[in-house]
Amino acid sequence: MSLVELIGQADERGLAASGLACLDRCLPLLGGDDELLRPLWAGLAEDGYADRWGELWEQVRSKAGDAGTGGDEEAALLARRMLAAAPADLAAAEIRVWADACSVAALRIHRLLEVGAPAADDGVEARREGRTEGMSPLVSAELRRQTLVLELLAEHGVGGLRRAREVSTEGRRVLRAVVSRRARGRG
Repeated sequence: MSLVELIGQADERGLAASGLACLDRCLPLLGGDDELLRPLWAGLAEDGYADRWGELWEQVRSKAGDAGTGGDEEAALLARRMLAAAPADLAAAEIRVWADACSVAALRIHRLLEVGAPAADDGVEARREGRTEGMSPLVSAELRRQTLVLELLAEHGVGGLRRAREVSTEGRRVLRAVVSRRARGRG
């Protein structure tokens, strides 16, 4: 099943986890603490998480500030937009739009940071629809992580959150290494 289809079929919690995971993997661009999103992950595991969702996001946004890395302005801007656009309400339409936008932004971020990747036509939509030929390794790995997070939540519900967070942590480490390598190359 394509990523677009998985997002289309995901429930509220799956969509919230999907968007959150995309942002979590992109935290190195925000210069933020790796634990910045921990309250949101913990909140998703609780009954009644929807009631606290908006409050938890406000706390996260106030801690995040507007930090970003100096050399990857476009990628950092996309990450900040994911953070800013998170809906306070988990209404299905709003959370689906946000999760979908986070998916696109995270793939674009990975494309922007890919060494030697052309800036033009990132092909993100084709990738999300399942056309993966010629895909770069960094974007391919991000696409796999996004798909896996949605599959985990679809198959295991709240029980899939721990593994989804582990997948995101792994992706964050990869992106941190890419950002660090790019910074050394500029320095």
